[in-house]
Amino acid sequence: MHEKTDAPFPRRLRALPGFDEAHDVAGLVRDHGHGLDLLHTIIDRQYLAKDEACRCYAEALGFAYVDPLSSIMTDEAVAALPFEIARKAGAIGIYVIQGVLTAAMSTPEDGALVRRLSQIARVPVSPVFALPREIDYAISVQYSSEESLAENLAKLSHSALFETSADLASDNLTTLADTEEVAAILDQFLYYAIRERATDIHIEPQETRSRVRFRIDGMLREILTFSRNLHRAFISRLKITSNLDISECRLPQDGRFSLGHAPNKADFRFSSLPTHYGEKAVIRILPGSSRKSMITMDKMMISQSILGPLKGLIRNPNGIIFVTGPTGSGKTTTLYAALHEINQPSLNITTIEDPIEIQLAGITQTQVDTNIDLNFSTVLRALLRQDPDVILIGEIRDLPTAKIATEAALTGHIVFATLHTNTAAEAIVRLMDIGVEAYMVAPSVIGVLAQRLAARICENCKEAYVPHPDVLHKYFTDEGINFVHFYRGRGCPACRGTGYKGRIAFHELIIVTEEVRALIAQRAPAHEITRAAAKVGFKPLRYDGLKKVLLGLTTIEEIDANSSLEFSN
Repeated sequence: MHEKTDAPFPRRLRALPGFDEAHDVAGLVRDHGHGLDLLHTIIDRQYLAKDEACRCYAEALGFAYVDPLSSIMTDEAVAALPFEIARKAGAIGIYVIQGVLTAAMSTPEDGALVRRLSQIARVPVSPVFALPREIDYAISVQYSSEESLAENLAKLSHSALFETSADLASDNLTTLADTEEVAAILDQFLYYAIRERATDIHIEPQETRSRVRFRIDGMLREILTFSRNLHRAFISRLKITSNLDISECRLPQDGRFSLGHAPNKADFRFSSLPTHYGEKAVIRILPGSSRKSMITMDKMMISQSILGPLKGLIRNPNGIIFVTGPTGSGKTTTLYAALHEINQPSLNITTIEDPIEIQLAGITQTQVDTNIDLNFSTVLRALLRQDPDVILIGEIRDLPTAKIATEAALTGHIVFATLHTNTAAEAIVRLMDIGVEAYMVAPSVIGVLAQRLAARICENCKEAYVPHPDVLHKYFTDEGINFVHFYRGRGCPACRGTGYKGRIAFHELIIVTEEVRALIAQRAPAHEITRAAAKVGFKPLRYDGLKKVLLGLTTIEEIDANSSLEFSN
């Protein structure tokens, strides 16, 4: 085995700064070989970051490294290799350029396999290296489809397993829920939801059928229906996976589960609710489960008039910054992006969350657990004894948490938190309504960002149009605005005929000036705070939304759908 220490990959490991001194390369090679097993060991033991280790390995083979989970894969490239071939060969198409298929493979050096794949795809294949487990995950996601799901559901409903009625005894339910067939169908549901960029999966019992709906770009879309005799087995399987009691169907239950293994793990939150026809399940796909890199503030398409001041706020040494909006408006994503922006070794950044949705390197994260009385206020008190510089509180829900947060802000900490209010000014009033004294709110709050999410126009079928003059005069006062263009999506296969693909956020930002601070101390209403903030550039949510309509990012209908938003010409 010792002669293998001279293989290309171990030699490249020795060349990496600090690796040879810290690790016994010869010992690693002796125990794990010099190929993929060694690479997996290095990644799993965190001797090197995954991307760095994979690039080192790929270069040793003489190929490029591509992470298929962070790549934009085209339907044409995926379809070039049949599912059975892709699974057996451990290969998946990434994209086709000038008639050449770039395919991710765990063994790109296997010339015979590359030639065979070229014959099957009927185009030349250019291989790149990817981890086998990343290829397996990508195959599971990319080859899932509505047609294959419907076909497999039909087969399962007519199988011998489900010859009995939907009213099954608990012991039979457990047996059925543990079958490979039920588990495989549910995994396929989850992978397909990830492929479709869904945020939630609804599995709903109805009188004669059960249906599945995905929330995509903020809208619920019916995907398919299936036989009612499968429903209870699916719910039981989800409960088993979430470590819940499958015999309890009269009370709501909540749990969490994961699919796959690190680092290719998708995380989900499960909720069941008793209904007239049985238990309804909603599965939230937690951020990061799509395996894309985390979005940064610069890539969130925040208007420059808001982004600049917001970046200044988050670098303050103390004070509270709120991000506010309804459930599902992207508050957590914005907060994570803010932490990512300021994360550095010189800062002790800690979070209190329910649940932890994205794991951030270099940041201490704590999840609350109400079952053992580990709530926000309890964790926050303990956290203040941990010498924090930056604190993120997932949500301020009660007076004890609110009071401790304001005290932390007044004693030299910068605090990020969320509240559920419609506008930025209402968040300040809400804090006082909870019970925090105005004299504590006024000096502690330094800024409030309110946001919404709108469906983004599909770039594949976007078209410009001139709206009706009545629509234009609703938003513009100038006479020469009759030729302003708005945009919309015609509907195409890429957006499933909806005209929308993806989401875009729009914001309003209140910076707490001395005038605003004085109004807070006087417990002034929200509209007075808004009027004072406007003197230093504050613009309402609808204003920012209209800017993004004019930029062709969303439609005026999406902005109008938020009827609570204020607007001023």
